[in-house]
Amino acid sequence: MTHLFVTGTDTGVGKTVVAALLAQNWPQAHYWKPIQCGIEPMSDREAVARMTGLPPERLLAEAYRLRMPQSPHVAAAAEGITITRARLLPPPAADGPIVAEGAGGVLVPLNAGETMLDLMAGLAWPVVVVARTQLGTINHTLLTLQALRWRGLRVAALVLNGEAVATTTATLRARAGGARVFELPRLERLEPAALRAAFSAHLGRWPLG
Repeated sequence: MTHLFVTGTDTGVGKTVVAALLAQNWPQAHYWKPIQCGIEPMSDREAVARMTGLPPERLLAEAYRLRMPQSPHVAAAAEGITITRARLLPPPAADGPIVAEGAGGVLVPLNAGETMLDLMAGLAWPVVVVARTQLGTINHTLLTLQALRWRGLRVAALVLNGEAVATTTATLRARAGGARVFELPRLERLEPAALRAAFSAHLGRWPLG
């Protein structure tokens, strides 16, 4: 495994925290947010820097850094920009694995004709799906997994973020098509030591690298 792409069933499901956990605990890994929508009070790259303590050279610059916290196509249009796949290439500065974090879910539009799924299919990296544990997550998660597999992408893991619900975990584990399923409680402290402990306790069975 050389790179990973972290996506979610929705926005606000914990993609940034999971991406931070992976980038911090995967030796020599880099964090990359190809498209950042919304930079106040801080960007996701800045949040990951605070959470992980990673050095600046392991926090790669965004291809698009958009001010409005909206879907990429809307945020780009507000600045008179059209997002193009030609700019969404892995940064050449990376000399190790990359943990990329998407914006929103897999079918969020990038422009008039492409979605986040098109970017992911073009990269063809194994995917980590992050989902909430609240009511409704089974439907959202299975639809996301179906879309990814329809495009031929390998789902490396499914991370259920929040208070564990045994029946939900069991259902998704049975229908995840062989992807590893992990439960991650919401973390109260988002700081380097807490993230290292959380990775060891909840994701440490996953052999990265």
